[in-house]
Amino acid sequence: MALDSSKYRILVVDDEESMREFLAIMLHREGYQVDVGMDGGQAVERLKECTYDLVISDIKMPRVSGIELLKHIKERFPETVVLMITAFSTTEEAVEAMKQGAYDYITKPFKNEEIRLIVQNALERKLLRQENLALKKELGKRYSFGNLVGKSKPMQEVYDLIQKVASSKANVLVTGESGTGKELVAKAIHYNSERRDKPFVPINCGAIPENLLESELFGHEKGSFTGAVQQKQGLFQVAEGGTIFLDEIAELPQMMQVKLLRVLQEREIRRVGGTKDIPVDVRLVAATNKTLEQQVADGQFREDLFYRLNVIRIQLPSLRERREDIPLLIEHFFEKIIGEKDIQVAEGAMRRLLDYHWPGNIRELENVVERCVVLGQSEEIGEDCLPANLRSANGPGAGPGLVIPDSGFDLDGYLGEIEQNILLKALDKTGGVRKKAAELLGITFRSIRYRLAKFGIDPDEEGG
Repeated sequence: MALDSSKYRILVVDDEESMREFLAIMLHREGYQVDVGMDGGQAVERLKECTYDLVISDIKMPRVSGIELLKHIKERFPETVVLMITAFSTTEEAVEAMKQGAYDYITKPFKNEEIRLIVQNALERKLLRQENLALKKELGKRYSFGNLVGKSKPMQEVYDLIQKVASSKANVLVTGESGTGKELVAKAIHYNSERRDKPFVPINCGAIPENLLESELFGHEKGSFTGAVQQKQGLFQVAEGGTIFLDEIAELPQMMQVKLLRVLQEREIRRVGGTKDIPVDVRLVAATNKTLEQQVADGQFREDLFYRLNVIRIQLPSLRERREDIPLLIEHFFEKIIGEKDIQVAEGAMRRLLDYHWPGNIRELENVVERCVVLGQSEEIGEDCLPANLRSANGPGAGPGLVIPDSGFDLDGYLGEIEQNILLKALDKTGGVRKKAAELLGITFRSIRYRLAKFGIDPDEEGG
């Protein structure tokens, strides 16, 4: 680590003038900014006037001793590193200083190179600590809902739930359509928990070949299979103390479901080819875009594992269910891609963006915004830079304007949204009277009651 000594200010405190001057001259030659104090009392005054990265202090001094000065610094200026100087006969006091928070001590007489090295190591450690704190602060900023954007009621409910569950140890199951941001939720849970300083390990269960999955998750012993030339640590051990995120959990093969269930029950893993159980401390967050209850009913997913995973459930809304967040998300993606968020979107283009059914959800919206950044020829985003399927669509139920993406989309959800929109429009037209709305739509009163209950709609009405 390259240390720029000119950026660091050091205070040398010693009641022996010769020692003060010697250290000041030596450190100044090394490029440091150096001030001196003749005793602990003067050092206290210096500390009021200036911020020091390092204080080098003798232990034995009149008025205010080195130990008292150390306590003062640790109480008032905890980021300042303290190095103590002691005579051989007072090393016990130096050890006590270490217990009180001193970085190190050096015994008189000492060699110049010795103190140069200790000073450099102390300041490098301080720099590393500052960089780690800055990194943790940035991570907290990034994932304390910073990448989960939205003011809609469904998203506010998601935020509230994340805040409530982050501090617990309970397993969490995140569900929602593809592209709704399930991994962002998992990261938000991790970085808002007490495990934030430990690893966050994401695993896509559908992306790892079945014959390698057990080894990836739990590790293997040397010689346990062809190609196992050395012992390997599994991802559960890599995540020790932190959070493991199992995405696409519905793709987990049946045999691995059994093994995962045992890990969740026993909090232990066993490497492939191993005989020893290894305790693990991890928080599990799983995610899927499938309906696990249906997977259980079809015999494709173990019921006992489902209940282990489904302790706390966070259902992410589709983008269709939170259209009011689209302008905020567009602004967020512009800032993410080009560092600017004050980009104007033409009224026609915004209308297209708001009316589109978004089968690919937020991931699809981000791709559209990136396309607009690349193709945009002016300060305003117009309809001309939108993909053809958005320009030809007229909102839900667009018929011929609908383009099915290669990744596919949720037909049931799409048709459900169309049905819900039609029901709401019929109720709006009839002032909320269900009987009249049913007649308007050519269905029975019983049918409209069933359909409204399916969507949780309970309008105030008169006369049925």
